[in-house]
Amino acid sequence: MATFLHKLGRLAFRRRHYVALVWVALLALAGVGAASASTATASSFSIPGTEAQRAFDLLDQRFPGAGADGATARVVFKAPDGEKMTDAGHKAEVQKITGELKSGSDQVASVTDPYATRAVSQDGTTAYLSVSYKVDMARLTDATRAALEETGGDARAQGLTVEVGGDALQAEPAIGGITEVIGVALAAVVLLVTFGSLVAAGLPLLTALVGVGVAICAITALANPLDLGTNSSSLAMMIGLAVGIDYALFIVSRYRAELAEGREREEAAGRAVGTAGSAVVFAGLTVVIALAGLAVVNIPVLTKMGFAAAGTVVLAVLIALTLVPAALGFAGKRVHGRKARAAMESRAADPAAGENAAARPNMGTRWARFVLRRPVTVLVTAVLGLGVVALPATSLELGLPDDGSQAPSTTQRKAYDLLSDGFGPGFNGPLIVLVDGKAENNAKAAATEVTERVKELPGVAAVTPATLNKAGDTATITVIPKDRPSSAGTEELVHSIRDAGSTIKSDDGAEVLVTGATAMNVDFAQKVNDALVPYLALVVGLAFLLLMVVFRSVLVPLKAALGFLLSVVATLGAVVAVFQWGWLAGLFGVEQTGPVMALMPILMVGVVFGLAMDYEVFLVTRMREAYVHGERPAEAVVTGFRHSARVVTAAAAIMIAVFAGFIGAGESMIKMIGFALAFAVLVDAFVVRMAIVPAALALLGKKAWWLPRWLDRALPNVDVEGEALNQHGADASHGSGGSDGGPGADRELVRV
Repeated sequence: MATFLHKLGRLAFRRRHYVALVWVALLALAGVGAASASTATASSFSIPGTEAQRAFDLLDQRFPGAGADGATARVVFKAPDGEKMTDAGHKAEVQKITGELKSGSDQVASVTDPYATRAVSQDGTTAYLSVSYKVDMARLTDATRAALEETGGDARAQGLTVEVGGDALQAEPAIGGITEVIGVALAAVVLLVTFGSLVAAGLPLLTALVGVGVAICAITALANPLDLGTNSSSLAMMIGLAVGIDYALFIVSRYRAELAEGREREEAAGRAVGTAGSAVVFAGLTVVIALAGLAVVNIPVLTKMGFAAAGTVVLAVLIALTLVPAALGFAGKRVHGRKARAAMESRAADPAAGENAAARPNMGTRWARFVLRRPVTVLVTAVLGLGVVALPATSLELGLPDDGSQAPSTTQRKAYDLLSDGFGPGFNGPLIVLVDGKAENNAKAAATEVTERVKELPGVAAVTPATLNKAGDTATITVIPKDRPSSAGTEELVHSIRDAGSTIKSDDGAEVLVTGATAMNVDFAQKVNDALVPYLALVVGLAFLLLMVVFRSVLVPLKAALGFLLSVVATLGAVVAVFQWGWLAGLFGVEQTGPVMALMPILMVGVVFGLAMDYEVFLVTRMREAYVHGERPAEAVVTGFRHSARVVTAAAAIMIAVFAGFIGAGESMIKMIGFALAFAVLVDAFVVRMAIVPAALALLGKKAWWLPRWLDRALPNVDVEGEALNQHGADASHGSGGSDGGPGADRELVRV
């Protein structure tokens, strides 16, 4: 592989104008596709294989239009103290608003009359009307939204409280907000400090933005045909920026090191792509495996997000292997700052000065030696510390967001609270019980029996009379729980109704199914939990094999997987502490605590696993390279840190900055994922890879690099270390100074 990538790097450097032109053309083509694409609809949400989804599909068949995908809204009214919504004045005002909503937009399908539908609380203080739209929330016009937001202005002047809930006011997540810009700016600062050159610092940013631009435009262009939601774009942008900058950082760093060894620019670019590029390929493969592996969960929205992000990572790898060496050709000598160029000239004139400078250990060397002196202490301290951080994860509660998870200051949350106060906590999460009689006019008797049994169940606040379809073979019953939708009591009620329904089926053949948003939530969380172990087995297993090929070892990949699990549980603990318990919630802009979104843990596991393996590959590859060249295991650890610690630290800081930028997002899921990924990178890079890895390798010694002979013969040799480049005499293009990899090379490697 190293030989092929070496040739590719030299070709991209030599034909840089053509390479740059191809990527600019791809960006323009994707941009045209995005600009000409029709407005994307809201992504559909389904959970194949669950009872709630089966019932929802059956409901759509037997009650056409009942499962319509159009946006909905609820306008909630509360009378002033001492008054009731049934008072003549308030009643007239509500009916006036009903008429205005019907005539205010041609996108409105229907508006209910609260007095005709009995949508008034028992004490008469609260009422609501429901608005259904012909289109989903993504296609609502600004005028339609404005009309809904302005509803009730006159009523408020008369003392009524008017709030609006539902998905009609739900805004599409914005991409490229100010917080994301701040994250990229922080990444630029890290690059500038690392390289000491504006050109070298700007190059990874520029190439990463090209890759993200192509990916986001492609996702936008394909959003309608592939039913991609806006969360796919947000995740792709988040991952694409982070890995795009990091992969370019490693190529540029190795290129500068090769220049310092005296190689010509084209050869330096080829060797940078042949060595660091090999690590980029395998690091990218682990990320792609982790993201594409989300398909095993069999939740379409999660699968699409995973594939969209995986495609963005593939683009980042391709750009690192082609556009980055091409850009290095344009950069010329400016890839080094003035001070660095002066220092290189000084070392060339006075080799003794360079030798003395190289003798001084850098921070990575000093840290590695510290860990090697106290491996047990460092290992135990790091593991126990992560264990303490992980403790809150034992209280993890999963759920899906609704208006109750909105910030208390929003009108959606206020409407949610008004309905809870007026109609009971469970009113916002009704359960729909579907009775399939299996034959014409056979559902009525079964529905009557179901109604009576459900009324007797604990946790039920109210049960509405059954509604039959025209054929008489299906009935629906609405059940209002006593507890809020995301409570354990409501989840238990869902299971109780299903248990009761199974006995009815055995008696007369009728099938009882439970659906609705709350039941979907319960089934979704269960499906994600059930898929977590198979997903981990698949992803970790494939990555284990991949890392075994890279490192020619059994214990190193095993250690990498165990370290990843520590990072995951510690991150889940931090997420629970902040988003569920509310610790430091104000610091991170969390206005409303509650259950952790069911989608987040498995999505975080996929992304974090790929990123964790990035650092493992980049850090341990240098150790492996030193070990196969004859160094003792302890020396190889020090060498790996001397050459890679600074770059890995910079890469981690960049990822943290980029991910942390998404904590300021308005979308709660993106905020939570941004926090989780930033914290996971912090833990994995600075605790697991920088502390646990060297301590474990120090304790294992030569055993760390053990591989059975039969397995060594069976595994392909991918030559990540670039040994084939030395064996085939690729040094022919060396310049006169420092071609033997002497002190000047060490000094530059330490610097980058």
